[in-house]
Amino acid sequence: MSSPDPQVRAARNLSPSAARGPVVAVTGAAAGIGALLTARLAASEEIKQVIAIDERRGEVSEATWHILDVRDPAIAEKLRGADVVVHLALDLDLETDAAARTAYNVRGTQTVLTAAAAAGVHRVVLCTSAMVYGALPDNDIPLSEDAELRATAEATGVGDLLEIERLGRRAPRAHPGLNVTVVRPAVLVGGTDTALTRYFESPRLLVVAGSRPTWQFCHVDDLCSALEYAALEKVDGEFAVGCDGWLEQEEVEELSGIRRMELPSAVALGAAARLHRIGLTPSPAGDLAYTMHPWVVSVGRLHDAGWRPQWTNEEVLAELLEEAAGRHTVAGRRLGRKDATAAGAAGATVALLGAAAVVRRARKRRGL
Repeated sequence: MSSPDPQVRAARNLSPSAARGPVVAVTGAAAGIGALLTARLAASEEIKQVIAIDERRGEVSEATWHILDVRDPAIAEKLRGADVVVHLALDLDLETDAAARTAYNVRGTQTVLTAAAAAGVHRVVLCTSAMVYGALPDNDIPLSEDAELRATAEATGVGDLLEIERLGRRAPRAHPGLNVTVVRPAVLVGGTDTALTRYFESPRLLVVAGSRPTWQFCHVDDLCSALEYAALEKVDGEFAVGCDGWLEQEEVEELSGIRRMELPSAVALGAAARLHRIGLTPSPAGDLAYTMHPWVVSVGRLHDAGWRPQWTNEEVLAELLEEAAGRHTVAGRRLGRKDATAAGAAGATVALLGAAAVVRRARKRRGL
């Protein structure tokens, strides 16, 4: 008797849960969160197949790889047979040109949503950030997941995220039968580089006088487990993900051992705006709001679905500080070791503020 076809043998070896599970496509699958999620889904007995999409091939050999840009309409053909798409191909790099970043993020999301509908996919999972709620002095602590999105486009990438959410809300109306789930992580930690993680690379923690910072973190492992919940349709709609509770600024300073440097609001915001405008720092002044005002969120919907974070805020902060060790950042700008040593702790900030003032005076003299 001849041996069964290899595909038949493989099908027989699938566990019952895997045979019934969804086919999940992941964009941005070769690096960062996309790579972590792809590996997690490929190892899950609840997932039938993983389709990995990126501009280069990643390391998860168990996935079926397609190499292309997510803005390419040809992606629709690659999504055929998928039940769910988790869209993680986003550029939120601080150093990327803002216009190019927005063009990539918005066009990529538009293309993925349209292609998913054309391919017969029934669910798309978008990952934005809890930053879309906005950091405002009158925010509830914690914010309800149903709270109004009051962020503006003044912070790095937040305008892109708000537009991505708008596209997600419109998609089911434009494409009946397509469901969209939106996942909003708190301050993301674990191999990430953002204005908020760079805050903890500074020699002093900048605190704006009269503000009330609160900190809620999300480890990338917990984000990946939440995204898996969404891919398996254990939770849907719009929901936040992060550690339970939050830390006050005083607790962060005590745990980190980093002392504060307090500045009046007008000085801090004015300096941040000038430094960004003349190109000395990658972070616009809008980023400061997220270190001034509360924007912690409830994670009730995930809790109701049976999900629990594996990390606490204290544990994530400890990992963030370990990752930040040896890095020197002032006002969002990374300094080399030599620059940081020469400038000193508070001196580096003074030097940057002074540079901004010198440039401003020079421009006035030239009539610019």
